Amino acid sequence: MTVKNDAIAEAGDERADTVVGSGLATPWTVPRPPSRRSSRSYAALDLGTNNCRLLIAEPSHFGFRVVDAFSRIVRLGEGLGLGNQLSPDAIERTIDALRVCRDKMSARDVRRARLVATEACRLAANGPAFIERVRGDLDLELEVVDRKTEAYLAVTGCAALADPKAHSVIIFDIGGGSTEIAWLDGQATSPHSDPTQRIRAWDSLPVGVVTLAERHGGIDVTRDIFEGMVEEVADLLLDFTVVAAQASRAKDFHLLGTSGTVTTVGGIHLGLPRYDRRRVDGLWMQSREITRVIEGLIGTSFEHRAGNACIGKERADLVLAGCAILEAIRRAFPSDRLRIADRGLREGILMNMMREDSVWHRESHR
Repeated sequence: MTVKNDAIAEAGDERADTVVGSGLATPWTVPRPPSRRSSRSYAALDLGTNNCRLLIAEPSHFGFRVVDAFSRIVRLGEGLGLGNQLSPDAIERTIDALRVCRDKMSARDVRRARLVATEACRLAANGPAFIERVRGDLDLELEVVDRKTEAYLAVTGCAALADPKAHSVIIFDIGGGSTEIAWLDGQATSPHSDPTQRIRAWDSLPVGVVTLAERHGGIDVTRDIFEGMVEEVADLLLDFTVVAAQASRAKDFHLLGTSGTVTTVGGIHLGLPRYDRRRVDGLWMQSREITRVIEGLIGTSFEHRAGNACIGKERADLVLAGCAILEAIRRAFPSDRLRIADRGLREGILMNMMREDSVWHRESHR
């Protein structure tokens, strides 16, 4: 079976042949020979409200090396902000993307995989029927994870980017249908330690870029509409803000964000002519720099946003909803520093599977 690698470039997730380290700031490109079958490959799939994303990786001394990747905007949760059904069109788009993922896993001879579905499948009344169809048509077992599991996987995937000097970090993942947020207290004991042991509090807000944009509008976003979105998120965030009130007072506190929203903000800040993960993953931004990007986007036309290479037409109606969620978090937990992660739930899945299989212990004894 021939698998075309142009699907990666199509989605902008050009991550094959990169190394992701459990204690490294950013991955780097490494030479790789032509595709070969490998019994050391692991796969992680994240089917969210907006995206279908796959990573295939092999263990390495520093963490793991990504050998194949795929990402496609499917908008599975389209309409869920106003109803409770996955639409037929959204289901067909998603089935097509999952078929590509299945073929990639087969071509790479994946030894172990975990395929998770999140908020759209949790909320939709026809979610179970969709899961059954995926099983019957594609022979793939999707696991609908609860919100706590999603939050913990996101933390596991990007916690390596936390400042090792920081005694407190707020980590958040802005999704299509939900937003996960967690407070990490204390410092990491080792590069391979389980970061979830540092979680003091967590929450999953029932709002994401798709659902928020559907309720408030994402095409023509005025200042008043933007502030209305921020207020809605702030209300949902209130309970967590109370529980984690001490977080921002700790030494070297900072924010750590993972999602298309924060990576887009980073790409715009850098003025990239085309999104480049290697320059964005691990990027530090100052508060004033984030404000400058958000202020520059508020009130801009849909066409202007769609023409930005770091946003694109498929996300031009969602980016300001994401910025509103980011702004609500920044106001609740003021910090001069935000670190941007182009990694998250999939990386967390891979790290957990490899940790469970003791791959780094075996590597250290070779």
